[in-house]
Amino acid sequence: MHKNMTPTELFGSAVKAERKRLDLTQQKLAEFAGCGLTFVNQLERGKPSVRFDKLLQVLKVLGLSLIVAKGREVIAVKAP
Repeated sequence: MHKNMTPTELFGSAVKAERKRLDLTQQKLAEFAGCGLTFVNQLERGKPSVRFDKLLQVLKVLGLSLIVAKGREVIAVKAP
C-alpha cells in the first residue's frame, strides 16, 4: 500500500490515522485547529501544497510534531 503513495499522501495518511485514533471527525479537527473542513480533507488526501501555519495548527491539536532531519542532525518543528 505505501509503495505507490507520495510523501504527501503518506503524511496525510498519518494525520488521518491519528485523528481517527483520537475519535475526532474532520469537522471537529478543523474547528479545534481553527481551519476549514476543506483544508483538513485536502491534507488527509495528500494535497501537495498546503499552508504551513494551518498544518502546524492541525498537528498541535493532534499532539504531533514535524521532524526534519539531515543525516544525523534532527530538527524538531513543533506547533506553536
